[in-house]
Amino acid sequence: MNMLKVTNLNAGYAKHHVLFDITLDIKEKDITVIVGPNGSGKSTLLKAIFGLTNIFSGSIFLNSNNIVNLSPHAIARLGLAYLPQTDNIFADLSIKDNLLMSSYTINSVDSKKRISEILNIFPILSELYNSKAGNLSGGQRQMLAMGMSLIRKPKIMLFDEPTGHLSPKLANNILNTIIELRDKFGITIILVEQNAKKALEIADKAHLFVGGKINFSGNSKDLLKHKQLNELYLGIKKFK
Repeated sequence: MNMLKVTNLNAGYAKHHVLFDITLDIKEKDITVIVGPNGSGKSTLLKAIFGLTNIFSGSIFLNSNNIVNLSPHAIARLGLAYLPQTDNIFADLSIKDNLLMSSYTINSVDSKKRISEILNIFPILSELYNSKAGNLSGGQRQMLAMGMSLIRKPKIMLFDEPTGHLSPKLANNILNTIIELRDKFGITIILVEQNAKKALEIADKAHLFVGGKINFSGNSKDLLKHKQLNELYLGIKKFK
């Protein structure tokens, strides 16, 4: 079952055209990875889906809902969560207050229950519960950002380079947590990731972006095993 369907999408910022005729289907409970060189439009795709860019033409359907021109707030209410690489927590607030802020639309009983569930998933957040979020390490911040999104029980989570600036060990921990979100909670994942090899290893499907266009769509393992992956990645060669 397709959770998200993007068809002939052209998008960008103001009059600047970044994405050209993007078409892709995101299946339920899949981990779909978006890879490509810097400036290829990967992050812009996530922002377009979440209502943060100009859509020049095309459609984006979340289940049966066309979400083009909806506000990010309305899109979030339909079950989609977006985690940018930076500025994804309230740095001046405690972990406790960050989680409470994220559950403000939920009744107090459910909020307490969901926060408890988040702390069980990320025990380090429980240990640092009253600490200022701005003092957390990069990996801990990503865990808090995930927790804040999970409180609303999203159907789809969009991750924009969640392992950026993390050590290899912490990066692996974050990616393993993303796998767990899919396996334990049935969340559909769209992952933009610069560590292409590791991302392709954990993904079900892959889309390779070059110059705002798709250069490959298909099984992630097929792209990972391709003998000319470097040429494909840089747009020197087209996948056949």
